[in-house]
Amino acid sequence: MKIVIVGAGRVGSVLAEAYDAAGHEVVVLDLSTRAFDRLPSEFRGSAVRGDGTDEDTLRRAGASDADVFLALTEGDNRNVMAAQVAAEKLGIGKVVAKINDPVRAAAYADLGLAALCRTTLQADAISAYLGLGPLGLPSVIEPTGSHHGGAAHAPLAESLDGAAHSQEA
Repeated sequence: MKIVIVGAGRVGSVLAEAYDAAGHEVVVLDLSTRAFDRLPSEFRGSAVRGDGTDEDTLRRAGASDADVFLALTEGDNRNVMAAQVAAEKLGIGKVVAKINDPVRAAAYADLGLAALCRTTLQADAISAYLGLGPLGLPSVIEPTGSHHGGAAHAPLAESLDGAAHSQEA
């Protein structure tokens, strides 16, 4: 499976390392060359310096035939823009944008973009750790609507499960 990750921060680099080690083809994009220092020396994927919101940059990086696109920068707006380009311009089927604001995350899911909301993820984890039980807040909000370019996307878990099964064969 080909996975494109925009943002080589802590989350992006951990996922890039894990997916690369699992045998996936991984492309990581970041505006800062220094961000790639987080990737291990054994990383076999591609590290591309560039703007993940720019369609031409994404195409040059090979994103047009990606199976999964993860927008994981620190900026909600940048993540939404990158996810929209991936879904609408490149036709990537599984797209996730990291969004900090739970209200905005739900709104983007209504527009057809899966949204990872670390605010609700952390709140739920803290409550569970304190023994108060999980809050039941969604950490990944599945797309409920459709984006401008087409139909809603299938859940990301289906895509990754399918890839695991195809690699086992």
